[in-house]
Amino acid sequence: MVKRQLPNPSEIFELMKFKKFELDSRKRRLESAFTIEDLRQIAKRRTPAAAFDYTDGAAEGEISMERSVQAFQDIEFHPSILNDVSQVDTTTQILGGSSAMPFGIAPTGFTRLMQTEGETAGASAAGAAGIPFTLSTLGTTSIEDVKKVNPNGRNWFQLYVMRQREISYGLVERAAAAGYDTLFFTVDTPIAGARIRDSRNGFSIPPQLSPKTVLNAIPRPWWWWDFLTTEKLQFASLSETGGTVGELLNSAMDPSIDFDDLATIRKMWPGKLAIKGVQTVADARKLADLGVDAIVLSNHGGRQLDRAPVPFELLPSVVKEVGKDLEIIVDTGIRDGADIVAAMALGADFTLIGRAYLYGLMAGGREGVDRTIAILSEQVERTMKLLQVSNVAELNPGHVTQLRRFSRDGQMDGADPDTKSV
Repeated sequence: MVKRQLPNPSEIFELMKFKKFELDSRKRRLESAFTIEDLRQIAKRRTPAAAFDYTDGAAEGEISMERSVQAFQDIEFHPSILNDVSQVDTTTQILGGSSAMPFGIAPTGFTRLMQTEGETAGASAAGAAGIPFTLSTLGTTSIEDVKKVNPNGRNWFQLYVMRQREISYGLVERAAAAGYDTLFFTVDTPIAGARIRDSRNGFSIPPQLSPKTVLNAIPRPWWWWDFLTTEKLQFASLSETGGTVGELLNSAMDPSIDFDDLATIRKMWPGKLAIKGVQTVADARKLADLGVDAIVLSNHGGRQLDRAPVPFELLPSVVKEVGKDLEIIVDTGIRDGADIVAAMALGADFTLIGRAYLYGLMAGGREGVDRTIAILSEQVERTMKLLQVSNVAELNPGHVTQLRRFSRDGQMDGADPDTKSV
């Protein structure tokens, strides 16, 4: 028989502690976000559909994007035991410098469209966190202004080689003069991919007002207030701003880009050179033989060729072929710090986040980007501790099994024969 008694009021109040109400609505909503998906849901509520879908969507059927996210979920971790992980070192060396975390911010275009602080928020947050920030050719903040807000941090520049080569050459010279230490030469955009969500939304720069646009904006007045009361949205490195996204990209990109262009840019650039958009082992080998510093395994976030290879799935084969010859960076599909740890365990030297950063930006500007970095950093550290590794260098392929969802005869080309299928 359970003995019961009247509750002692003093004991009850010892157990009950009321959290102080946060008056700042931005801080309140960001504190409610514990995952990148939480930030995504906040961003979706606060951002007009055209801007949100531009960030959230991908090419055609969005198959590459979905597969890239799924690939990180289809892993199995194998923790060690009885290792001291009271202290965990998450720093890593990449492209001649240090990063406090094994991830940096990827280049994203039209960033001030998502939230008016744009690249300024991203670069300053990255600098404060001690991780690299990458500015896109199609960025909405200039090379020089990014340097001003991140004067002591690592700034990287992503280059599209345009039809008018002189424009691209000028950007290379400006980035070098501003002290950017790495150039990302992008090779997967001879033309623009078919972004179906954007076409359905009538997406363009600047946004075009229509009855549908107005109705969608009514519950999001803060976005329009920011958009209409701040500096005009424009491409900081390009003069033309009218037309649809596809039309702009097609006017800026050049399908005739080839290895001669790579050689020209390489001669111009004094810092580290990474080739972004590598999607086959053969091309990785070719670039390694040319002596580039790094490659970025990327399908452009699924935004170019749909059904393109999944970078995380490709990683082990590329590491086996060229891992000793150059540095390997992975992007596309990263939504959790565990994804970053898995990539590093399978041989990546570094990772990049794109959408995860933009979800935070749309959810709360600079503070939202800080929250993105904090969430991923906490997840990285926690995953490492649970795997019982005390630093990034201790991660190895024995810690991860890739469970193959998409396979040929139960096995991906170049996959380890011991890899499991699901």
